[in-house]
Amino acid sequence: MLDYMTLRLIWWALLGVLLVGFAIFDGFDIGVAMLHPFVARNDTQRRVTLNTIGPVWEGNQVWFILGGGAVFAAWPPLYAVSFSGFYLAMLLVLIGLILRPVAITFRDKRLASGWRETWDWVFFISGFVPALIFGVAFGNLLQGVPFHFDQQLRATYEGGLLGLLNPFALLCGLVSVAMLVMQGAAWLSGKSEGDVAVRARHYGAFAAILLVLLISAAGVWTMLGVEGYRIAGAIDHAGPSNPLAKTVTRETGAWLDNYRAYPWMIAAPVAAYVGALLAALAFAFSSRRFALLASSLSVAGVATMAGFSMFPFLLPSSTHPGQSLTVWDASSSKATLSLMLIAVIVFLPIVLSYTSWVYYVLRGAVTEAAIRRGDDYYY
Repeated sequence: MLDYMTLRLIWWALLGVLLVGFAIFDGFDIGVAMLHPFVARNDTQRRVTLNTIGPVWEGNQVWFILGGGAVFAAWPPLYAVSFSGFYLAMLLVLIGLILRPVAITFRDKRLASGWRETWDWVFFISGFVPALIFGVAFGNLLQGVPFHFDQQLRATYEGGLLGLLNPFALLCGLVSVAMLVMQGAAWLSGKSEGDVAVRARHYGAFAAILLVLLISAAGVWTMLGVEGYRIAGAIDHAGPSNPLAKTVTRETGAWLDNYRAYPWMIAAPVAAYVGALLAALAFAFSSRRFALLASSLSVAGVATMAGFSMFPFLLPSSTHPGQSLTVWDASSSKATLSLMLIAVIVFLPIVLSYTSWVYYVLRGAVTEAAIRRGDDYYY
């Protein structure tokens, strides 16, 4: 049987895998929504963009649900603090995700151009708001979140929605927007043809270059202007989950400690940069499959870079640093982690197999000619 420390590391890695999966798969849905009013100039083209994600967007949101379930089951204090502290921000995300199917469905209820154009912009909002908020959330994680525990481990959050919208967090939000626009453009360039695909490649190349610049700006700011967190003293990796039993210091540049201690972690920022630059080249040379692969590599690199930088911290506290939540003191019991790991080993391959089969069956581009002919497209 695996020891407690190993189980905690495995569940930290699994949480990262689920977040990366969500960023890659539902990321292109969000990106397509943001690009929808710009790459499609008439009703037929807009039906093309909707049908590129129509059969798969619901399945892609499974990654988001699994991520929330993993946090709830494996990291209860993290779930309690983040879902209550970020309540309004998460409500905006959920509203955005709810608006997506509403916009897609209601758009088709009337033929009036004004009606459809209104829902097209609602569809755009359903992508832009979650993309921005996700990045803002990670920006605030890097700076620390104002919460603390009492002696009974009851959490109190002292912040508000407006406090989350600080300059560094908004920069991270722009990183997220550029990243997901690139991912959506990569998907559209492979799943559409003609003018829609051409415009998608133009926007994708611009987003990829912009992403490189924004990552660089955020990295310099993190290195020179953001106080990172560092655990002082010995760590009991297999001890009980008690976030009050440690000492934490803050220092500018501390988020770079892991890259010095574990040089292999540099693979994450390298993947973010190289993937974005290769995606820009793929867009320029109309290499459809390679664009999506390169873009997905960059998305995975950006998401993993945040996790590597913060490890072992899950949710740092800006007001009481010593009460920050870490991998070593915010997990469920050893028995719970062991039981859930068995469930993951059984069911995750099933989910991955089904997902792969769906994408294989639904391969091929959506064309304007097929939409005009009235082929079997739902939207």
